[in-house]
Amino acid sequence: MAHVLRLGTRGSQLALWQANTVASHVAATGGPPCEIVVIRTSGDQLQSAPISEVGGKRLFVKEIEEALLRGEIDLAVHSSKDMPAILPEGLTIAAVLPRADPLDAIVLPVRPGQQVRLKPDTTDPSQVRLKADAADQHSSIAVASAVSWTLDDLVKHLGQSPVIGTGSVRRIAQLTRLFPGARFTPIRGNLDTRLRKLDEGEHDALVLAAAGLRRLGFASRISMALPADACVPAPGQGIVAVETREDDRPVRDVIQRINEPAADAALTAERALIEALGGGCQTPVGALATMADDGETLELTAIVVALDGSRAVRGQARGPRSDATTIGRDVGIQLIADGADEILADARRAQGAVEGIQP
Repeated sequence: MAHVLRLGTRGSQLALWQANTVASHVAATGGPPCEIVVIRTSGDQLQSAPISEVGGKRLFVKEIEEALLRGEIDLAVHSSKDMPAILPEGLTIAAVLPRADPLDAIVLPVRPGQQVRLKPDTTDPSQVRLKADAADQHSSIAVASAVSWTLDDLVKHLGQSPVIGTGSVRRIAQLTRLFPGARFTPIRGNLDTRLRKLDEGEHDALVLAAAGLRRLGFASRISMALPADACVPAPGQGIVAVETREDDRPVRDVIQRINEPAADAALTAERALIEALGGGCQTPVGALATMADDGETLELTAIVVALDGSRAVRGQARGPRSDATTIGRDVGIQLIADGADEILADARRAQGAVEGIQP
């Protein structure tokens, strides 16, 4: 075992938070110190184009995985939702950290003089409470007192044709059903850059992963967490995954000490679902596996939505968390039987046309 583990990661704010958190967990379980190795990926170099038009989310892991296979690093840390359903031969997910808030969040602009805060007693992540301290109590998002927002409140607030910042085909497909007149615009870059553009008026709202906002200290910018029945999150959202070489037993043994079993089972089910549907990162598929109150029963909910929101197929199943792979596969088979394969084929054809690829 090396005296220092070389940990590969992207250089974004969130990626570095993830890498340093994994390094801390490794140290806390008696493992060797980690040297952070920043690797610039294709996705980092293509900041202007929507992810769906430049090859999908695997662009954020490709170069890191190649460095891992070449032995230039000992482990890699990813947002698990960026990872392909089928890993390159020779690589494996050795551990995952406990799952953070998996939901998508609506972020509204803050005007000068305003500050949006979460009530500290909020317990239901689908009903985030807002309090705005503002010089102008009649401004667009000022709220005189803490109120609980519903989806109806959100739709009423944003109006018939809001400009919503997101490049995710999954989010667009689902939110089109809530906002049929919305215009969705891609937004890339570090989180503070995205928030600055929002506050400067480029968008009426952003849709971001709640986990990333919370991890980077921007929880107060969450205006509302979207309940899963309105927008099922991406498979793996909120889970940090550690990837190693399959044959590197010493490193795997160290990394497996930090594995969180409940998050591991959830990610296993969600990834099995995606594999059953034919893989692909930039597809209009949402999946969320949660643990029942008994701590042993896994419940999986999934959706496949047409890009224009016109059709949606939902599936769900539950069972022992030890059967996570079977649960995910069964839901995928159920979705296909109900027409998901046709929706996904249409989506891939549409994306191929945008990229200039023949289906």
